[in-house]
Amino acid sequence: MAKYSQNSTLKDGQIAGLYDLQETLGCGHFAVVKVARHVFTGERVAVKVIDKTKLDEISRAHLFKEVRCMKLVQHPNVVRLYEVIDTQTKLYLVQELGDGGDMYEYIMNHEQGLSEDKARHYFQQIVLAIDYCHKLHIVHRDLKLENVIFFKSLDVAKLTDFGFSNKFSPGQKLDTSCGSLAYSAPEVLLGDSYEAPAVGEFFFLIINLILNFGFESCVFIYFSFCSTLH
Repeated sequence: MAKYSQNSTLKDGQIAGLYDLQETLGCGHFAVVKVARHVFTGERVAVKVIDKTKLDEISRAHLFKEVRCMKLVQHPNVVRLYEVIDTQTKLYLVQELGDGGDMYEYIMNHEQGLSEDKARHYFQQIVLAIDYCHKLHIVHRDLKLENVIFFKSLDVAKLTDFGFSNKFSPGQKLDTSCGSLAYSAPEVLLGDSYEAPAVGEFFFLIINLILNFGFESCVFIYFSFCSTLH
C-alpha cells in the first residue's frame, strides 16, 4: 500500500530529502513527470510533480480520485504507487519507473505489427489489468497507447496514469466526457452516458488492431467506423 506523508521542506531538485529529481519524462497542464533517484537506496522511480497552486476545483477532484484509485489498485500489470508526498505547493506521486518507454513508442518501432504470439502476450497483460480494475469498480477513462508502459527487463506491460479514473457502481452509467479523442468509444464521442466497463472494452479492440495490423491500418479502420455514426 502506498505511503502518505506531509513535508514542508523542499530543497532545490530534491523531495523531502528523500529523492533527487532528474530528467523530465513528460509534461501536462499542471503536472510534470520526472525521473528521480532515492537518496539512500539509489532506486530510480518516476515522480509525478503536481503544482497545487494551478489546480481549480475540478482538477482537485480529479487528483483526489487519481490518488484514491491508485492506492486501491495493486496488480502486476498496473504501475505501482509507492508513496505520496504532500508539501505546501506541490504533491508528489512516487511510482514505478519503466525502462522500455510507452506502447506508442514500441509500436512506432514495429510498423509492420508484431507476431501473433508477442501481440497476444502484451494484449493479455493489458486485459488483465483493466479487468482487475473493473472488478474493483474502478474505471480508468483514459486508456491509450501512451498510458501503457513497458518494463523491458521484465517483458511486462503496465497500465499507468489514473488521472481521469473514477469509482462506479454496477449498472451505473457515467456521463463525464474525458480522456483522449482518438481512443474514445462511440458513446463518449456522441456525448451520451456510458457503461464504465464497456468504454474499456472498446480500447481492447483498438489495441488489438494496432498490435496485429499496425498503427496506420488501425487509424483507417477507426475513422471509417466513426464516419458511420453521423
